[in-house]
Amino acid sequence: MLDVILDTVIDSVKLIPFLFLTYLIMECLEHRTAGKVQDVIQKGGRFGPLFGGILGAAPQCGFSAAASNLYAGRVITLGTLIAIYLSTSDEMLPILISEADTVGLAPILKILAMKALIGIAAGFVIDLIVRPKPDGQDYIHEICEHDHCHCGENTGVVKSAFVHTAKITLFILLVSFLLNTILFFLGEDALGRLILNKPFVGELLAALIGLIPNCASSVVLTRLYLGGAMSFAACMSGLLAGAGVGILVLFKVNRNKTENIKILLLLYAIGVLAGMLLELFHITV
Repeated sequence: MLDVILDTVIDSVKLIPFLFLTYLIMECLEHRTAGKVQDVIQKGGRFGPLFGGILGAAPQCGFSAAASNLYAGRVITLGTLIAIYLSTSDEMLPILISEADTVGLAPILKILAMKALIGIAAGFVIDLIVRPKPDGQDYIHEICEHDHCHCGENTGVVKSAFVHTAKITLFILLVSFLLNTILFFLGEDALGRLILNKPFVGELLAALIGLIPNCASSVVLTRLYLGGAMSFAACMSGLLAGAGVGILVLFKVNRNKTENIKILLLLYAIGVLAGMLLELFHITV
């Protein structure tokens, strides 16, 4: 067990410089472009799902939370909101980038493109079926309400990047310890026998994990996939369903709670369906 603990700590510590640099870049991008990105989404009109799917995949802290506010004010359509939710990567991107030497850059870009394309397609279909119903609430709350984020006008990008790095490193440490402990007691074949690695069942459970409105969900999903405990299709189901704290903010600012529950179920259904199709056609990266 001492070796398990040491290996877990060493592997996690090695990621810290890469995570910090990635978050620092993300914070700088958000502080410079967040307002412009929201302007593009607001003015997207019927092409909202296209812009939402593309821009949602960009490393923007709290973008799904901002989208929830835009939808609550009926500034964007339901299709645009879902496109953003499906394409947003939350903590997946920093973790994959920190493991780029083993994962490779091409697979990371393919995953981002796949999430964006699924989001765009789903968004356009939804807008064709569900017509926008403006209700006169033309307001936008400029917030970043990540439960792990301290972004704000008075908070420097370095401090925000440090906070992100510290908390995500802790999550990585815990998940890695769990996987290493399983390997220690049950052997490497144990990961392949986990239920999250089973066709179709894995997608159903992974999407449930993805719905957790916390950065922990994307951290767990990504680490399980990288550790071999989850198939690519199941991981995609979870990552597609995972909208960060977007859902949490939606329930806070959108007064129609029944509608919020329907959006939650819709997000889950799309994530599961997309994952099952990937599994059925053996699509991977």
